[in-house]
Amino acid sequence: MRVLSMICGVLAALGLLLGLLPMFGWLNWFFVLPPALLGVMFGALSRDRSAMTFNIVILAVAALRLLLGGGVI
Repeated sequence: MRVLSMICGVLAALGLLLGLLPMFGWLNWFFVLPPALLGVMFGALSRDRSAMTFNIVILAVAALRLLLGGGVI
């Protein structure tokens, strides 16, 4: 489960890199939040909590970006 969680986290992190750019904040709703939430769920099932922590950090950064951009921009 840790490997699945890390794969979801890496995919979410790649989407987050694009989502941090101006006018691409909407990508966070579709390409960052769902894989990161899935990664948190997979990470909760594994013994090692590092993958879950990685996904939680990605979720926090994406949520902060959405908060600062008004949810869309």
